[in-house]
Amino acid sequence: MELTNAHVVITGGSRGIGAAMARAFADAGAEVSLVARSADAIKELAGELGGRAFPADLLDPNQVDELIPRIEQDAGAVDVLVNNAGLDTNQFFHTVDIGQIRDVSALNLEVPMVLTRAVIGGMLARNRGHLVFTSSLAGSSGFPGLAVYGATKAGLTNFAAALRMELKDTEIHATVVAPGPVDTDMWGHLETQEKLAPMLKRLRAAQLIPMKTPTYIAEQTVAAVIANRRHVRTPRRLALNGMLREAPTRITEAVLAGVPLGPQPK
Repeated sequence: MELTNAHVVITGGSRGIGAAMARAFADAGAEVSLVARSADAIKELAGELGGRAFPADLLDPNQVDELIPRIEQDAGAVDVLVNNAGLDTNQFFHTVDIGQIRDVSALNLEVPMVLTRAVIGGMLARNRGHLVFTSSLAGSSGFPGLAVYGATKAGLTNFAAALRMELKDTEIHATVVAPGPVDTDMWGHLETQEKLAPMLKRLRAAQLIPMKTPTYIAEQTVAAVIANRRHVRTPRRLALNGMLREAPTRITEAVLAGVPLGPQPK
């Protein structure tokens, strides 16, 4: 997709990967709209980038339902939706609070589906659009301490795969961003869990979890959107995980080749 003057909406845009994505899309010529609970942070960043800020609590269903109409009324049609906002869990499942399970499930999986549903009608009418979903390496394989988080990211990855098949005859594309460790507060929280230390030590010894920067992930994401690529996966040394995870989807696509699916171009 050509990003010059494209309208890109980024949830979780106040810090970490989301803030880095905002800068990377703006550098590519896009107009960015940032969504987060941290009103001051996104207003400051939006001002720096010549974009717009839309403070919202995405754990409030009413605010989620109103978000896309509010953005489109103020900033215009959405060309790229980056579903980046998320919560993590980093405890063994039997200790996770029930409220946390519900919040993580809602923000990581339900909200991206609802927001995608809100923008997709306009994208279909224009036959133009791109959907980005920030998943995780934890979405391709279960990891101790990440049961809830990994389940939501696996669901997000499956959602994107099904959506991609439904939209195969349109000019609307989907990219799943599935990084391993990224130098953010979320990874920092994981590092504080003593019970997870043995797992992390073993993965480091095998050199399987090199740390990436938010800027690196953001730049790779922008490149993927421009090229209409399906995936951004890091680290590359674990690419086999993603390929194996993708294999059933590729088989399904092959079986359904030539079968009309979803909206047909006019």
